[in-house]
Amino acid sequence: MNNPYDKRYEQQEYYWGIRPSPLCFEVLKKLPPEKPLKLLDIGCGEGRNAVFFARNGYDVTAFDSSEKGIEKTRMLADESLVKIKVFKADINEFKLSEHFDILFSTGVLHYIPPQLRQKIFENYRNFTNSDGLNVFSVFVHKPFIEKAPDAEPTAHKWISGEILTYYHDWLIEYCTEEIFDCMSSGKPHKHAVNRIIARKK
Repeated sequence: MNNPYDKRYEQQEYYWGIRPSPLCFEVLKKLPPEKPLKLLDIGCGEGRNAVFFARNGYDVTAFDSSEKGIEKTRMLADESLVKIKVFKADINEFKLSEHFDILFSTGVLHYIPPQLRQKIFENYRNFTNSDGLNVFSVFVHKPFIEKAPDAEPTAHKWISGEILTYYHDWLIEYCTEEIFDCMSSGKPHKHAVNRIIARKK
């Protein structure tokens, strides 16, 4: 089965651009790499966030389900003179087997269907080091926001605040709900998102 993002990532330009997510700067504030820190970018796309973290001194591992996305992540890393361990994996099948200080993901977790979320987030929590962070941005459903023109049938939006239920026993250091404008498909549209930074204590 072809990955729909392979076609989007075939173009020379970067579909999502190369500017990092605003959430990346919050990670720098909350857990700067004053010592070696391992970070995993879950669903790295074309690498804009993974490369940002590598440039700022984190030991970065990243994965995505798109072969083209992985190729562009490697290319962007080479152009930026940084090293990233990057590989292909499906977010619904991949299980962590090594510990990380930071798990990061933006605009990807809606591909996890509701029935798999509990199991996947248990794995994420278990393989986060003590005092480490889980830093996530998830699309949430709002009836007044129309479906994005490039939305995939495999996407399952979250309920507002749902992401917090997986971190009731962690320290919530940052949490927002935002609506932002997007041009990812070439057509203007909006998304609603919850952004969260949770620290394992």
